[in-house]
Amino acid sequence: MKTAYFDCIAGASGDMLLGALVDAGLPAARLEADLRKLPMSDFRLTVRRVSKRGFRATKVEVEVRDDAPERHLAEIRQVVEASEFPDELKQTAVRIFRRICEVEAAIHDSDPESVHLHEVGGVDAIVDVCGTLAGLAALEVGRVVVSPFPLGRGFVAGAHGRIPLPAPATLALLRGFPVTGSGIDAELVTPTGAAVLTELGSSFGPPPAMTLETVGYGAGSRELEIPNVLRVMLGASTGPPGLETESLVELVTNLDDESPEIVGHLAGRLIAAGALDVALIPAQMKKGRPGVVVQVLCRPPEAARLENLLFLESSTLGVRRHEVRRDSLPRRRETVETRYGPVRVKIATLPDGGTRVMPEYEDCRSAAERTGTPLPEVYRQVSHEAAHRLAVPHRHPA
Repeated sequence: MKTAYFDCIAGASGDMLLGALVDAGLPAARLEADLRKLPMSDFRLTVRRVSKRGFRATKVEVEVRDDAPERHLAEIRQVVEASEFPDELKQTAVRIFRRICEVEAAIHDSDPESVHLHEVGGVDAIVDVCGTLAGLAALEVGRVVVSPFPLGRGFVAGAHGRIPLPAPATLALLRGFPVTGSGIDAELVTPTGAAVLTELGSSFGPPPAMTLETVGYGAGSRELEIPNVLRVMLGASTGPPGLETESLVELVTNLDDESPEIVGHLAGRLIAAGALDVALIPAQMKKGRPGVVVQVLCRPPEAARLENLLFLESSTLGVRRHEVRRDSLPRRRETVETRYGPVRVKIATLPDGGTRVMPEYEDCRSAAERTGTPLPEVYRQVSHEAAHRLAVPHRHPA
């Protein structure tokens, strides 16, 4: 799997994303050909080499006609869905625009469907978002990791007057993600850059382990006291072959004065709030008191919210945080028809090429209650029938 690490040296914007990908090896002709899949003709793409404080970089500009329309979310969705891009790309692009419209609507006390994308623009935002998604696909990137976002200060002109920086929409999109101050009086991270990278990023922080292959620099428009570039590093994952590797956060706290009812409620709240896993481990605490160690595994964007939940829903006074690497089996989800009706299953691919079929607990529990069949028997039958119907060589979990 190829990894892309976006190093936000001077922030991130739509044109910087496009420039970085072209500089890292995406052919400009391929980018232009992909963008012609959009049902729009009111823009032109220019690609050129520039120098930013001694750094050679690629500048991609989206030139839009003066009479190009500004669009509502429904109109943007229509343009994207009418394009010739793959369905997965279309769905990701629509999610990105919906997030932008949702934060703009909250800021202006409106609703997402009524928002005109003034600050993000209509045509150029569509080109930036769809071009970035298409470029990552063309470069065969399977994982995106992002550095902390540097935030500038000052003011910028907007459709509603002068806007303080960071722009309110940018801050709303970055909620839950790592940011850092820069001391530069300029807009460094735009709403488009924030929306795209927070949507695509699987983790946020330092560069991940990979075999570095290429580096690209995408240029911004302004001249700053630092190189105004976004850097992307492309490389192959160095994780174990046949496994998917990702960076996660582990939150840990010890409780020695909490009732079991509260601890059980806390675990359910953490899962509902986005935790990937919650473990409750009995332990002997100080002064010989029995207690429990709460371990929470989550993706980096969820860490702050889950940590706050630990403080709000338990008696803890401190939470330990660790970045961990998780190697996991590639998997996909399917719904199969069985003697118990439709049941969702996960199909994992083992390193030796075999497969493991794992029925969803809730579906199996419902089938067991509905039919009076023991739950272990439902699991066995569903696993067997799913493997047969999906024509996969099945191996039961150990």
